[in-house]
Amino acid sequence: MACALSDDDVLELLCASGVVPVVVADDLDLMRPLGDALKAGGLPVAEVTFRSAAAVEALRRLALDRDLLVGAGTVVRPEQVDLARNAGARFVVMPGFSSRVVGRCRELGMPVIPGVCTATEVIAALDRGISLLKFFPAQASGGPAMVRALHAPFPEVRFIPTGGVSAANAADYLTLPSVAAVGGSWMVAPTLVRDGDFAAVSKLAAQAVAIVAEAHA
Repeated sequence: MACALSDDDVLELLCASGVVPVVVADDLDLMRPLGDALKAGGLPVAEVTFRSAAAVEALRRLALDRDLLVGAGTVVRPEQVDLARNAGARFVVMPGFSSRVVGRCRELGMPVIPGVCTATEVIAALDRGISLLKFFPAQASGGPAMVRALHAPFPEVRFIPTGGVSAANAADYLTLPSVAAVGGSWMVAPTLVRDGDFAAVSKLAAQAVAIVAEAHA
């Protein structure tokens, strides 16, 4: 993933995967094998969430692999944007909308995907010129029906539903015209990573890729 990629290029690559694995890091020594397992399954992307003390270093280790598109998730404060960028993150994902976080991303030239679940939040994002948005928490906020409802007044917006998305329901989102990709952790479940079951990670990643292909066929 060359550093010369524009913001739009990065976001298009992210969406091209169809599925964004959401990683909660604990054991740093398992990060590189995890990245290799995702690539082997055909899913060379990862969103490392700022939900653990190991997040920044985990992001750094994954970002060393230039064949992985790695970003920071659960970013809620401007200073976390700096930490993410310095660790090698190529994009930032937020669980909600913060003008301060968006502003810092703009200052540093970081592609940012704010989180929304209401029309008011979508408008706030559009006011900042952002039309690729995380729909979160997806299942708890109305699921595919809510995404369809938001598409009517905001046809220019593309969503990445995350939160409660699984192999069982991913296609319900991916078949919607406004859904660019989905975010999920089923292929990088903490139990699989802790157990070092990277064969299962690769298998589930490959299945996720197949789900995307079938939904888009």
